[in-house]
Amino acid sequence: MIKRYKEDEIDELVQILINDGVISVPTDTVYGLCARINSNEAYNNLMHVKNRPDTKLFPIMCADKEQIKDIAIVDEKVEKLIDRLMPGPITIVLKKRLEVFDFVNNGGATIAVRMATSKVLEDIIRKVGCPIFMTSANQSGQPVLNNPDEIEKECPLINGILEGEVSFGEASTIVDCTLEEFKILRTGPITIEKIKEIIEE
Repeated sequence: MIKRYKEDEIDELVQILINDGVISVPTDTVYGLCARINSNEAYNNLMHVKNRPDTKLFPIMCADKEQIKDIAIVDEKVEKLIDRLMPGPITIVLKKRLEVFDFVNNGGATIAVRMATSKVLEDIIRKVGCPIFMTSANQSGQPVLNNPDEIEKECPLINGILEGEVSFGEASTIVDCTLEEFKILRTGPITIEKIKEIIEE
């Protein structure tokens, strides 16, 4: 049985992440699986838990705008989106900073980022000391899971589960901000019209 933790027990979950473990946490959209981004071993453990081909990259959840700027290049238009829509059900694809470890995105030029969608997630990230990979809690290619019982059954190799509520129940909007004209890669709660409206303000 995988241990479940309440929101006042996050120090134990932080320790799991620091020790390269993988945990499941509720976000605003769906339950996620996460591991810290500054450890190749943690990355490999997450790949193993998720049973994922290494051609697919993991989004990264940051505590705040400064952490996003530490790993990705943020221009004026992107900063508007971050200020207006984050934290929220949106993932933005940005150009990666050269100093970010290659394993984080297979040595590619881009990186997908979200901002912590709850105080508890923000606290976990700050205590771990770096952003975390955040991918939906399921086996690669399978339906998204939305409660701890399903997660335990489908992802038996994780090291702990944070109990909590999921509000949207659908995955975040993914928008590619590396192109001259921003492009939606996955539809979600935030529309391209809303994004364009913010950029053009």
